[in-house]
Amino acid sequence: MDRIRNFCIIAHIDHGKSTLADRLIQLCDGIDERGFRDQLLDSMELERERGITIKSNTCTLEYTAKDGLDYQLNLIDTPGHVDFSHEVRRSLMSCEGAIIIVDATQGVEAQTMANLYLALEFDLELLPVINKIDLPAADIERVQEEIDADLGLDPFAAIPISAKNGTNIGDVLEGVVKNLPSPLGDPDEPLQALIFDAYYDRYRGVVLMCRVHDGVLKSGDRIHFMHTGASYIAEEVGFSHIELSKQKQLSAGQVGYVIAGIKTIRDINIGDTITHEKRPCAEPVPGYRPARPVVFSSIYPMSNDDYGDLTEALEKLSINDAALVYEKDSSAALGLGFRCGFLGLLHLDVIQERLNREFGISLILSAPSVLYKLKLAKGEELEIDNPSNWPDPSQIKTISEPYIKASIMVPETYMGAVMELCTEHRAANLSMNYLSVGRVEVISEMPLGEVLFEFYDRLKTVTRGYGSFDWEPLDYRASDIVKVDILVNKDKVDALTYLVHADKARVRALHYCESLSKTIPRHQFKIPIQGAIGGNVIARSTINAFRKDVTAKCYGGDISRKRKLLEKQKKGKAKMKQVGSVAIPQEAFVAVLRTDND
Repeated sequence: MDRIRNFCIIAHIDHGKSTLADRLIQLCDGIDERGFRDQLLDSMELERERGITIKSNTCTLEYTAKDGLDYQLNLIDTPGHVDFSHEVRRSLMSCEGAIIIVDATQGVEAQTMANLYLALEFDLELLPVINKIDLPAADIERVQEEIDADLGLDPFAAIPISAKNGTNIGDVLEGVVKNLPSPLGDPDEPLQALIFDAYYDRYRGVVLMCRVHDGVLKSGDRIHFMHTGASYIAEEVGFSHIELSKQKQLSAGQVGYVIAGIKTIRDINIGDTITHEKRPCAEPVPGYRPARPVVFSSIYPMSNDDYGDLTEALEKLSINDAALVYEKDSSAALGLGFRCGFLGLLHLDVIQERLNREFGISLILSAPSVLYKLKLAKGEELEIDNPSNWPDPSQIKTISEPYIKASIMVPETYMGAVMELCTEHRAANLSMNYLSVGRVEVISEMPLGEVLFEFYDRLKTVTRGYGSFDWEPLDYRASDIVKVDILVNKDKVDALTYLVHADKARVRALHYCESLSKTIPRHQFKIPIQGAIGGNVIARSTINAFRKDVTAKCYGGDISRKRKLLEKQKKGKAKMKQVGSVAIPQEAFVAVLRTDND
């Protein structure tokens, strides 16, 4: 066990985690030149396309150090975006140390700090690395000062590298071997192994990624899951050397995979503990916390025939993404679907894309919302995230909405624009920290509901891409939230109903009405589109009717002939409006949300 090192790579988004992982794999001969490609551990097409890591991925490497000894390195590459911090937390539970990367041009950023606190929570040893030293804008001395002041780490222990060019990568491996601790554990104790990730293989069922804390896990052992109570026979165990590499056993301190013929999703939980059925361990591995969804949205298949496929797809996806929470839902306009909980808007976007690409299902999403806490006049307390469950306003005594502590790091030049943006989104208690020359951290308390739509995109626009945003949940505070119904031809469309602060209700309702008026086709009668709070209409847009020229056949003659024809047409249109129904195309539901997100 002295020759094993379990470590992960943590950093802010786009600071070079996946590139460094590529170089470490190459240096340890983890893959030959023919099989190598950039972002090697980012196996999803979506990850490679967007240049971000969505899923943590593990790889076991064999490394011969300068002292001549052979080491087994278990590397876990983690995401950098705040929406995937749950992935980072699970990865940290499987490690004793972490490489924390800081960009030589950007310095310490919001998610760098957040990941540092996560690592300290699990008492991990940290190895700082300064990446991108090859860029003209690199300022190593300034970054060393930030590592000392903000992270509280030894700035002179930070290894300057260029992951792109492969500069000083060997020093990183030596730093891992010398500075990061080996795992603790006893192979003679009862088996105790943590499941930190899993994915579904269509031929072999669920593949579990686990870290063995104590004991030995061999193929053929009868294993028991401590949380769910299910038992299986371990068909195969081994390491993940880019491809799965079968072994006879996994011993204490090692990270690997287990295949046990698991077909039903209900029998496993990410964060569960594996032990032997006949000789169980005393208690599960402590520290795992289930993800807390903060953004909620209903998803429906474009075609009702795809509902069964969507059900199966969500089950398989929830194995791979433990943060996805869902339950059955239905809509009069869109049919059967699911109410899903996400960790943020990027998480929502990624799930939608994965369902489309990996399972071929086209989706419609309802407007995202957060979880509100209501106190009714009778004294009852409710938690509501779905507008369709909103009670009558006369029964509501108080409404509370979630607030977050937002941390925005920007160059000093853009501070005025960022302050104005925060004020627009109901931010309170604005304060500033001057981190270094030209860099400012703006800290504010703001409602989570205000961040859901265009906030992050607008932040990137006003700061020309230099602004970084991170947040953490604070508490619930009293607020004036209203439910806005969208009526098409005086009929409520439940899939378009949304919850919003009273001050923003009219602006958003106008936005919805105008978007729908552009996407719903014209009918033979005039169609009013309205936004209403209860019986009070706050916004309206009208789609004009097709009009046939019924007077075209009248050449001259008395005017009363034309009036008679026009009156007859008017009565016909009035009757048609009473009995006619408006077909809302599915593109209209998508257009409303896309405009919001843009």
